[in-house]
Amino acid sequence: MDAATGSISGGGCPFHGDGGARALLGRTNRDWWPDALDLEILTQGGKNADPLGEDFDYAEAFNAIDYNALKADLTALMTDSQEWWPADYGHYGPFFIRMAWHAAGTYRTGDGRGGSSSGQQRFAPLNSWPDNGNLDKARRLLWPIKQKYGKNISWADLFILTGNVAIESMGGPVFGFGGGRADVYEPEHVYWGTEEQWVDTGAETRINPDEGKALENPLAAIQMGLIYVNPEGPGGNPDPLQSARDMRETFGRMAMNDEETVALTAGGHAFGKAHGAKPADSFGGAPESENLALQGFGWLNDKEEIANGNITTSGIEGAWTPNPTQWGGDYFRLLFKYDYELVESPAGAKQWQPVNPDEEDMAPDARDASKKVPTMMTTADMALKMDPDYRKISERFRDDQAALDDAFARAWFKLCHRDMGPKIRYMGPEVPAEDLIWQDPVPAGSKPSDSAVSDFKSRVLDSGLTVSELVKTAWASASTYRNSDHRGGANGARIRLAPQKDWKANEPDKLDAVLSKLDEIRGDLSMADAIVLAGAAAIEKAAKDGGHSLSLDVTTGRGDATDEHTDAESFEPMEPFADGFRNYLQTKASVKTEDMLVDKANLLGLSIPEMTALVGGMRALGAVYGDEGHGVLTDRAGTLSNDFFVNLLDMGTEWSVVDESGDEEFVGKDRKTGDKRWTATRTDLVFGSNSQLRAIAEVFAESGGEAKFLETFASAWTKVMDADRFDLTHAKYHG
Repeated sequence: MDAATGSISGGGCPFHGDGGARALLGRTNRDWWPDALDLEILTQGGKNADPLGEDFDYAEAFNAIDYNALKADLTALMTDSQEWWPADYGHYGPFFIRMAWHAAGTYRTGDGRGGSSSGQQRFAPLNSWPDNGNLDKARRLLWPIKQKYGKNISWADLFILTGNVAIESMGGPVFGFGGGRADVYEPEHVYWGTEEQWVDTGAETRINPDEGKALENPLAAIQMGLIYVNPEGPGGNPDPLQSARDMRETFGRMAMNDEETVALTAGGHAFGKAHGAKPADSFGGAPESENLALQGFGWLNDKEEIANGNITTSGIEGAWTPNPTQWGGDYFRLLFKYDYELVESPAGAKQWQPVNPDEEDMAPDARDASKKVPTMMTTADMALKMDPDYRKISERFRDDQAALDDAFARAWFKLCHRDMGPKIRYMGPEVPAEDLIWQDPVPAGSKPSDSAVSDFKSRVLDSGLTVSELVKTAWASASTYRNSDHRGGANGARIRLAPQKDWKANEPDKLDAVLSKLDEIRGDLSMADAIVLAGAAAIEKAAKDGGHSLSLDVTTGRGDATDEHTDAESFEPMEPFADGFRNYLQTKASVKTEDMLVDKANLLGLSIPEMTALVGGMRALGAVYGDEGHGVLTDRAGTLSNDFFVNLLDMGTEWSVVDESGDEEFVGKDRKTGDKRWTATRTDLVFGSNSQLRAIAEVFAESGGEAKFLETFASAWTKVMDADRFDLTHAKYHG
């Protein structure tokens, strides 16, 4: 959200809102379920919660699986109805599509978090979100297959593959499948919002233009506990046009355009039914709040109610089409054939029912195929008919089934794979050959000779470019990487392209001068390699100037992307609002600047010592934003040293806030003379203020600590530069 305009769309501060510093993490699982068992104490000190251990290679395990046998078992499961949770219409396909959709659908472009890539649907809060009602049963239905194939198939991959098999088993189109999602074994720290109520207990919609209320970044869901939008309409208001507004915003934040939004909605609702047979308060609580005897089950567990089909999840009741387990064009045919009237489900939810439907357009009862019941549409479905832009697309799909088939298959594939990163990370025999723009393709690079690398580094050091300029450019290129969705990074050198070349944090005019010079002297090297090698050359020189011999481990062979390879619009949400490593802050936000530093370090996959060393090193190198030099606590900027830590912890300096900055900028003065020594920001002073960070800063500042600092800095720098080198880490699995 643009903090200045309050605009609903666009980039801006990813932490804007009224939640204060707490907004970064939002509500925790302990807030929602204070009696839940807390295991975090057992992961302190870097202890790993993964039972398979750090040496387990999931890609190797996945490639050893009998893929065809696994798919055959999943296909058989679709119609193997279990008494404890009978399949609607005798087919679990629609249920498993919803499971896969909701596993993938939490993805959002703002920070790349959410999505299907780690199996988070198994853990709180997602396992107990109202929108995920009764998906605990879907996961339990899959357990015998997961148990059979063991570590060769992750839960994360199994969720998505099961959704694909479900679509195929009902005659639907599938574009492909890529495995490679390794499981995690504890909840990930994701900001889901600050609200104190779930959607089904009165939570308000996050958008209200009349009140100047916009959807907070990086969130995508319209209400707490939803995957997308409220199917009844915004805040339960059955207004199709307002629902269209919400859909366009939330699907856009999931990287979907209007056509993909329509195709996904229609394709998903071609199958199965919604459940609202009885008021929701007649059933139990979510899994995380239920008693031990239920063994991880929540919501509905009464055998008689289940047997009778008295199931409630969304509260809306009924199927969308007369053929709920068969792919086809019935969804759009019915949407446009009939007028619809607003009614209430047995659970009291608002939904739309066709007026005077023909018998052949009625649906079978989910438990008794001899009975006919009316179909229905949600307010979100009606939006596809009432919104002018959605309607045009819907009418085209109604009249062109092949177009719908292709659009749905591609949109479903994108939904399920958007957070996996480049295609090189995909595994298995069903990976599509086609390169898709949203996969951020990069042409293959070539590895230069050692002599070419050495010659280039010499030319760089004689180019007149400063250590600060070279380090900032390399950092700006590589630090776009996000381990949440594996986007960004130095490979492709997209820092030369829109929108990255124009980001304020990158100081465009200075950046252009550096890139032009590197392009002039790079010879046969790719620009991507040249940028990283130039940064390494500068750091090695800076270490030598400080009396240390340092040789960075630099990989080469990166390729250069072009505008044709780049979906520029999809990169816009990645623009840094803050980058504490460069001491950059666009404007003061409601979240503390140091919290945003930690958030970025997390997205880069850094440890606390790695984050600390990088900040201190970049300050010493003078690699900070702008001309103020905040945080450069050294008289020899451009020399790689531990001066930042030594001078920050020097008790001869007294710090005070610069009043006009609020509490963002500080001045350090000599305690005896009152003379100004340094200027700094919150991101600098936190390494002396926070007890945990200070403990690490002391290690780097103490006598003999400089060697450890240099070692940690070099390792962390290389880690960031190589974060996106999937072409190297996955090469052995792709021939």
